[in-house]
Amino acid sequence: MERTEIRIAGTGGQGVILAGILLADAAVRDGRKVVQTQSYGPEARGGASRSEVIISDDDIDYPKVLEADILLCMSQEACDRYAGKLRKGGMLILDTVHVYRVPLLRAVQVPITELARQATGREITANIVALGLLVGLTGVVSRESLEAAIRARAPRGTAEMNLRAMAAGLEQAARWE
Repeated sequence: MERTEIRIAGTGGQGVILAGILLADAAVRDGRKVVQTQSYGPEARGGASRSEVIISDDDIDYPKVLEADILLCMSQEACDRYAGKLRKGGMLILDTVHVYRVPLLRAVQVPITELARQATGREITANIVALGLLVGLTGVVSRESLEAAIRARAPRGTAEMNLRAMAAGLEQAARWE
């Protein structure tokens, strides 16, 4: 694997930025070169939010995602905005709880928010379920490194809950193979 461009997009309050930070942290733990950037609207919750992660074996000369190899959309607005910027043959992952119009025939459609509710009782863990799903489908980082990143960076007292969320995502990914 030489270079993978990943865009995680949703709305403020869904944990999109944290998901990108965790993914980047996991890639560093795997010994890869990484750039992580983020963008969010002025609203604290409900505005557009995105996190971009580039993972490479070589130096990264440009820190922005041009055409995502992997696009994870946690909201309809994010899907509408970024699906057209997915690399041909790229992977589109959608949370069907919040994305109703699917622009591509080939999309991984999973009720991520509902899985979070089932696994942890809290919708706020949907970002971690989504990360587990993304990692399980792509192998872009190792499960061990993602788990270590979650243990290191999850808000105090939430590590075990977030690890359950990650496991739910990984389990869902195994069903897609």
